[in-house]
Amino acid sequence: MCTSKRPVSTYAELRDGGLSRRALADELDCGTIRSLRRGVYERAGACDDVRDAAAHGGALACVTAAAHHGLWVAEYGTGLHIGMPSSGRVHAHTGCTCVVHWVDDDRTDAFGVPSVRVTLRQILRCQGLEAFFVALESALRKRKLSAADLAWLRAHTNAAAREAIAFARSDADSGLESLLRWRLRIHGLSVRTQQKIISVGRVDFVIGDRLIVEVDGVANHDDESHRHKDLVRDAHAASWGFVTLRFDYALVVHDWPTVELAILGLVDRGVHLA
Repeated sequence: MCTSKRPVSTYAELRDGGLSRRALADELDCGTIRSLRRGVYERAGACDDVRDAAAHGGALACVTAAAHHGLWVAEYGTGLHIGMPSSGRVHAHTGCTCVVHWVDDDRTDAFGVPSVRVTLRQILRCQGLEAFFVALESALRKRKLSAADLAWLRAHTNAAAREAIAFARSDADSGLESLLRWRLRIHGLSVRTQQKIISVGRVDFVIGDRLIVEVDGVANHDDESHRHKDLVRDAHAASWGFVTLRFDYALVVHDWPTVELAILGLVDRGVHLA
């Protein structure tokens, strides 16, 4: 994440901001500003992604912009996603694996990050409905979307996206939770999120009456102490008649059929019902 307010600027933007050519030369000499290419300059505090996007000729877009906004995004392969204006020109740079979006967005400066709502629409078009939904719930959780933003998204996306917006919630604790709830929706199950259970605490999901599903991020559950706490929670849940299924990031993201079969296998046997 960049630490300066406008980390990359054109010479015209610097000039309009009151920086004379002599002052620019002085800042270039002392290293507080660095030239990226002809007419484009980087201030101290620019992050690698914004710098590389500017070197390419554009600004962050899509999932790369979403990560810059602090939104949860699943793995999407290598390469920066870069928004290029219709009149822009791609500039070759070392090691380029960039994914280009030719866009008209709402940036107020040449190399700024698009708004969250525009970023979400880019994700919908590039990555599909599921990725859009997960990033949307992350944005809602972080309170990065206003009522006006949601109205704009409804007006500037499609019917499937509008259904996803209606289904979205603001209490998803992680992108994995959003992903699991989205993928289970087709089965018509009663799925309650962030439920508090006596002697257990808050759990990610309760399906039906007594099937608990927990999705564990790597950072919080890999070490032995967390593993022990998880086992204690599961034992307490069992004492109250609950059955717990627990999945990690790799299973949810990379082996969904196994997760789905495990859940539906217990549902088919009625284990989720009291």
